[in-house]
Amino acid sequence: MLTVPVSGRADLSDAQWAVLEPLLPRGRKPGRPPIWTRRQLIDGIRWRVRAGAPWRDVPGRYGPWQTVYGLFRRWQRDGTWARILAALQVRADAAGLITWDVSVDSTVARAHQHAAGARKRGTCRPNRPAVSRLSRMITGWAGPAAG
Repeated sequence: MLTVPVSGRADLSDAQWAVLEPLLPRGRKPGRPPIWTRRQLIDGIRWRVRAGAPWRDVPGRYGPWQTVYGLFRRWQRDGTWARILAALQVRADAAGLITWDVSVDSTVARAHQHAAGARKRGTCRPNRPAVSRLSRMITGWAGPAAG
């Protein structure tokens, strides 16, 4: 296959592509040869994931955004990305490049002192009128028993 010059600073190098290419699925149907290489499309997918930009903003050197997105979506749905990740993890683990240590964080997140007992919208009980003993004594004489 023809090599594509690395055009972006974070595009796949030739060594990285040599590792990744055997893991990619083979095309099943004969037909017209593709205009864009898989390497360009995968670099476009990697650019989009790294930049966090919308699919429509994928640079033209990677191919039309619809083609880049179509490959990403098709491989996401059929599990190709998961298989590629698993194969790369097996390879890295065999080479001793992965440390499978578990790190437990015991950080405690505390709320501010004013956050305790604050009223929440919709959960308040209706207020009862404040009635003091003094107000009962003052208004008690006007009741029906007064005379």
